[in-house]
Amino acid sequence: MLRSDAQGRLLARVLLDPAAEHNLTELVKWTGSSMPTVSREVDRAELAGIVTSRKVGPTRLVRANEDHALFDATRQLILGTYGPPAVIAEALRDLAGADAVVLFGSWAARYLGVPGRAPNDIDVLVIGDVDHDDMHDAAEDAERKIGLPVQATARSLASWLSGDESFIREVKARPLVPVLVEDPSSPLATELHTLEARKETG
Repeated sequence: MLRSDAQGRLLARVLLDPAAEHNLTELVKWTGSSMPTVSREVDRAELAGIVTSRKVGPTRLVRANEDHALFDATRQLILGTYGPPAVIAEALRDLAGADAVVLFGSWAARYLGVPGRAPNDIDVLVIGDVDHDDMHDAAEDAERKIGLPVQATARSLASWLSGDESFIREVKARPLVPVLVEDPSSPLATELHTLEARKETG
């Protein structure tokens, strides 16, 4: 149905909150694509009637088209496939004490193009000192929107950085997708994006 991963990631971001508008620079950052690619995919989605856009000065703002006849079906499909990073980021963005949120396991591997069986759930690692009840409540909220079980666990930043625990070494060795980083300029952010890029390039 979709032409590319970039298109899927773009639609996931836009369809997650139909009332929100997104500028192209934000969508470039979210999809990890170039401005020409994002502009082209927005044009195609708008031609298909899935999104609408408007210009405010030089800025093009994109939002979902809730009046499209297949809006509900399309949104459900996109959020269940390309949507988990956007949905989980939204659900956990206000979780106090979280330094980063990472998807790992089979879902992350499929998302990054590693072949294998379809995942039955989504594994989420929260790095930081967080309230576990709040974390699980947020995971349940994401689960309702995605339609797949969301299994969340937490480890401290010190534990992640030391790498002494076998679980953390296993997460670092396999495909992972960072979806939230509190400080984009931190060594943690650099490490996470380096690990993700390594898996994307094989």
